[in-house]
Amino acid sequence: MLWQKNNVQVIVVEEKILNKIYFIRGEKVMLDKDLAEMYGVETRALNQSIKRNIKRFPKDFMFQINEKEFTNLMSQNVISSWGGVRKLPFAFTEQGVAMLSSVLNSEIAIEVNIRIIRVFTKMREYALTHKVILLHLAKLEKETKGNSKDIENIFMVLKELIENQQKPVEPRNSIGFKTSSLKK
Repeated sequence: MLWQKNNVQVIVVEEKILNKIYFIRGEKVMLDKDLAEMYGVETRALNQSIKRNIKRFPKDFMFQINEKEFTNLMSQNVISSWGGVRKLPFAFTEQGVAMLSSVLNSEIAIEVNIRIIRVFTKMREYALTHKVILLHLAKLEKETKGNSKDIENIFMVLKELIENQQKPVEPRNSIGFKTSSLKK
């Protein structure tokens, strides 16, 4: 199985987990089918375990996606292999995935949950980092907009200087003593 400690395989697993995280109803979620596959159980068995422990899964931990959301996922080729489903899938938020470790108490489930939670944490850190970068860019943009008039004025002055350098220079009258009149 891919859950070995080898660094190369861990990267593959994290990429696989990332590819199974969807954005539905403003939440990053994972679907029951994908989680069941990772835990090495049938989706039916996973859902039965959840129903036996339903009090552990409030609406902010788990919800069933609706027809429109399901159709949207299928149109994105996310779950095209699902053929004919009888029930709409359940979606689990990060907290719901964490709660699954208490419901599915196997070594694989514990290891998978640890990896999934780490991926969710990395995603959150990544989003925060990008937010800081975007704030810096917005600040720079504001500063640049304020300076655009100054930059435009600098270019006008430079253009005038260049144009003046290209004009022929008229001879100027000398100022000072004429050396020819002193020698006489």
